[in-house]
Amino acid sequence: MAAAIVGAALSDCGRVDDKSAFELHFQAATRAVADAGMDKADIDGFMSHGTGVLPPIEVAEYLGLRPRWIDSSGVGGATWEFYVEHAVAAIEAGLAETILIVYGSTARANLKRSRRRANLSFGNRGPVQFDAPYGHTIMAKYAMAARRHMHEYGTTIDQLAEIAVSTRYNASLNPDAYYRDPITIDDVADSPMMADPLTKLHCCIRSDGGGAVVVTTAARALDCAKVPVWILGSGEAVSHTTMSEWDDFTVSPAAVSGPAAFARAGLTPGDVDVCQLYDAFTPMVLLTLEALGFCGKGEGGAFVEKGRLRVDGELPTNTDGGGLSSCHPGMRGMFLLVEGVRQLRGECGPRQVPDARVCCVNGTGGWFSSASTIILGTEQP
Repeated sequence: MAAAIVGAALSDCGRVDDKSAFELHFQAATRAVADAGMDKADIDGFMSHGTGVLPPIEVAEYLGLRPRWIDSSGVGGATWEFYVEHAVAAIEAGLAETILIVYGSTARANLKRSRRRANLSFGNRGPVQFDAPYGHTIMAKYAMAARRHMHEYGTTIDQLAEIAVSTRYNASLNPDAYYRDPITIDDVADSPMMADPLTKLHCCIRSDGGGAVVVTTAARALDCAKVPVWILGSGEAVSHTTMSEWDDFTVSPAAVSGPAAFARAGLTPGDVDVCQLYDAFTPMVLLTLEALGFCGKGEGGAFVEKGRLRVDGELPTNTDGGGLSSCHPGMRGMFLLVEGVRQLRGECGPRQVPDARVCCVNGTGGWFSSASTIILGTEQP
């Protein structure tokens, strides 16, 4: 793939009471473009989703852009990883040279206004209308996946809790993480029940925030302000929206997107130094690790034990604190990309993984409805 990420930045994140979603888009976009050493006149491609009546046109207008190529595909939290693959395809096809991908959301503020609770349905239109009467909230869907994995493979709730504990450990090293105080497996177990067997600390936080990355050609990347992070391989896959159409509750569609991305990169999971995996719920991480080939099927519970996912562990994962502790404004895929880029640039301070050269980023959308895997590296392919 002849493309690289040359700019990456976040907006203000956490609790942001004084800005709209559009303003968070603006912050993230202007910071990412400046990070690349560019200005908005260099941007001829634009990708955004989830804000405005006509995204990405309305957001592009707010940013003062007139792109000649746009995309607003939406597949849930994995959207931003799908966008990277689509951006590379557009660049290789000559449809655009420099593409800005941006996200911003005030999910925490919206939650406070709407008083949304765990027992409310994710939606009641289309196929999911047949789930809604039975209480199939998004938390319940992930709880079903967790319970099935526990039944099939003997995975324990304490093993799932270790994912939350390790992620909070990583967050403790990130001054910008929303929650930084250490937690224990007992803390996870004793937190309020949300959807059996998942308690509150098995579930992502709700925050405000945004982020952006700039993708450009190999030739242009070499002239940018910072060392490029190369897009080595990518893959994408979709699965289901109706739970009855999910072939196996223990298999993420990353089982399709992951092998494709590694094959295109010419790498294996053993070559990866750091992972950024969507973690709206602890079982999401476990199923993703298995699907990507970091451990065998059914072995995820044992794999995550003994701090393996911590910054100083064998497979540092979600090094910023993830959606479980750092930042989750509704869709987290963008934040995986920004943290992956920063790790490969060596910009992460106390949470920096030494000598990180290859990063596996995997976004998951819906309730294992979609997945996209991106392999990033420091060496030009």
